[in-house]
Amino acid sequence: MSDYRDIAEQLKARLADLMERAGEIEEDLRHPLDKDWEEQAIDLADDEALEGVDEVLREEIQQIRFALHRIENGTYGICAKCGKQIDRKRLEARPIATRCIDCAKAA
Repeated sequence: MSDYRDIAEQLKARLADLMERAGEIEEDLRHPLDKDWEEQAIDLADDEALEGVDEVLREEIQQIRFALHRIENGTYGICAKCGKQIDRKRLEARPIATRCIDCAKAA
């Protein structure tokens, strides 16, 4: 089994960054609405966009957590579909990959 400590460290750093950004978005979303109706409309539109960004961040956070769990339990780097080893270069390029390139192309 390959040593994935370097990838784990990259994933942990990315996770910390995403968690910080998600926290900032949540803080922005908690602001009270302005009394001016036009400002409220702008704020609500901005909030909707922020919620979309937050959803994308949360999905990546979940994928990183799953990848870290696979590293811990020794299943990282094994294709979830065919069971073959995922090429190291693929994992370096896309550390959250769960499928080898052949299975990913077939999907």
